[in-house]
Amino acid sequence: MSTSARYFQKNDVEFEEDHFGLFTDKTTGETSSVRRFTWRNSNGVCVQVITYGATITSIKLPGKNGEIDDIVMGFKDMEGYLNRLNPYFGATVGRVANRVGYARITIDDITYNVTANLGQHQLHGGLKGFDKVNWNYYVKDTKVVLSYLSVDLEEGYPGDVLVNVSFELSNSNEFLVDFKATTTKPTFVNLTNHSYFNLAGHNKGAEELYKHVIAINADHTTDVDENSIPSGKILPVRGTIFDLRTPKVLGDVIHKIPGYDGYDHNFCVNKATDQEMTFVASAVHPPSGRALEVYSNQPGVQFYCSNSIPEDPKKYRGDPAKLERLVGKDGAYYKHGAFCFETQNWPDAVNHTDFPPAVLYPGKEYHHKVVYKFFVN
Repeated sequence: MSTSARYFQKNDVEFEEDHFGLFTDKTTGETSSVRRFTWRNSNGVCVQVITYGATITSIKLPGKNGEIDDIVMGFKDMEGYLNRLNPYFGATVGRVANRVGYARITIDDITYNVTANLGQHQLHGGLKGFDKVNWNYYVKDTKVVLSYLSVDLEEGYPGDVLVNVSFELSNSNEFLVDFKATTTKPTFVNLTNHSYFNLAGHNKGAEELYKHVIAINADHTTDVDENSIPSGKILPVRGTIFDLRTPKVLGDVIHKIPGYDGYDHNFCVNKATDQEMTFVASAVHPPSGRALEVYSNQPGVQFYCSNSIPEDPKKYRGDPAKLERLVGKDGAYYKHGAFCFETQNWPDAVNHTDFPPAVLYPGKEYHHKVVYKFFVN
């Protein structure tokens, strides 16, 4: 197994590949090298991705005073990514991101029972989603393409599905992620990247997260029940806590969501009919000057604020000894320490006729593009 490195430079972007760790597949018993890819551009932006889970592990960005911080949660080694508490940090999530109600899908009048891993429902692809495999890869100049073959009935989904995800950093501070998939049978595909952002720094916690100014380009959200399963209703955001069309300071709104302490909701993106890519959302952290804009061709974005990460023991009203610690790259992470903009189809779309089309048929291609554009104000 190779642990060698390679280096390449193009258009003021440096690219390097090296060894990150080892992964042993419990199904096959095979051990393989997990490869790490690093991009650095002339503006001081540095991004790292590993083959395990097709995962973004690090994004380093200068602030307005020149200080450089890593702005995504993650782990320093493979042991962390294999931890059962890992909440999909930076991973490519699939075959189906988000929830599948009652772990059941119906396609062309055929019903399939998929793996339940959230009570009686499914979350993020089941027990062994795309985040838990070591992807194949090839490199062309400064672009990396990761590939995975999801076989027929894996986690209950029909069809052999071939997935390719490409990653590339530009010198204009745009990180491009491009998902493609084809299938041998009609199936449900809904992919996303699950990066957790805190523009103050990955370990700066809720105090700094609450200072972020958030905007989301959506007139509607999808209604959900107490288990975050869509009811099928599409609700206007006007006059509600979900109206983020005008930027809001996150700390002013995050605790006001009925039934939730923090956002974990799908927003229905206002698509520009004359453009393939649409502005989805933005976040600004005024103290550091760091800003993020997200563009995509997908109809939805799940806005999530790390509600399920363990509480800070200092704030927990119960017995702190009962709290599990999620230890990241530099100490523990706690609830509301980061946000996610997960571009995707609407959750459980295959089971709701009024939601955007969700079935991928043989001969067709699933194609999801997202651009993360970074700024320093």
